[in-house]
Amino acid sequence: MRSRDYGPDVLAPAARTSRPTIPEVELEADLVVEDVVSGFCGAVVGSELGAVTLEDRHGARRVFPLEPAAFLLEGRRVTLVRPRRAMPAALARTASGSIAVAGHRARVARASRIYVEGLHDAALVERVWGDDLRVEGVVVECLDGVDELPGVIEEFRPGPARRLGVLVDHLIPGSKESRIAAAAAGPHVLVTGHPYVDIWQAVKPTSVGIAAWPDVPRGQPWKEGVCQALGVAEPAEMWRRVLASVDSFADLEVGLLGAVERLIDFVTA
Repeated sequence: MRSRDYGPDVLAPAARTSRPTIPEVELEADLVVEDVVSGFCGAVVGSELGAVTLEDRHGARRVFPLEPAAFLLEGRRVTLVRPRRAMPAALARTASGSIAVAGHRARVARASRIYVEGLHDAALVERVWGDDLRVEGVVVECLDGVDELPGVIEEFRPGPARRLGVLVDHLIPGSKESRIAAAAAGPHVLVTGHPYVDIWQAVKPTSVGIAAWPDVPRGQPWKEGVCQALGVAEPAEMWRRVLASVDSFADLEVGLLGAVERLIDFVTA
């Protein structure tokens, strides 16, 4: 019975309101989604046991449970579900971020070479780019100091099929290194570098487990000053710690990454 005073019957069942449906999206390799709670955004690189692994653009990976409406896809909430067929494995990557070449034997060494200033530089380049350099057949050698560069160039005799790439520490305007690099540059010689005092400093402090690299007063040997500030007995011990902290390109500063990539492109062109 309707009443003009009270409107529809107050005891009648309430009308159902429709809730927006959350679409289900099958997992697939390289699908880019965002976790609603944390805001972490990355590409799908794996899935198992009710969880998905995402990798962001810096190479960091995190695992999230496959819960309803837990992700954003192009700004819309979705529920990620396991695919009905097996999801193809994500492409394996080298420490430099390149696609790994499975079953590839090291290429015969090219005539072109990359030179670095010292053993620590060579070890760090090998740790991150070693797989890529073996595929390309590029050998890395040590200068034992940038002062030796003019003699190395004269002995090496660079040419169109024999290019020389050189990685220099502390390559900043006005430095001794910048003057030597400018004099050495030529059509078959490329000198690049990073702005850091030493190759150690090209490793991100957070990767090493410190807040920042210490400021070492001018005139004091940099490595010894760092060890003293951090309470480390000797540089050899600190170097082992630095090298062990590097797992991939994500542990290195951009200044070094760009310099090495340019050299590899130059000697393999």
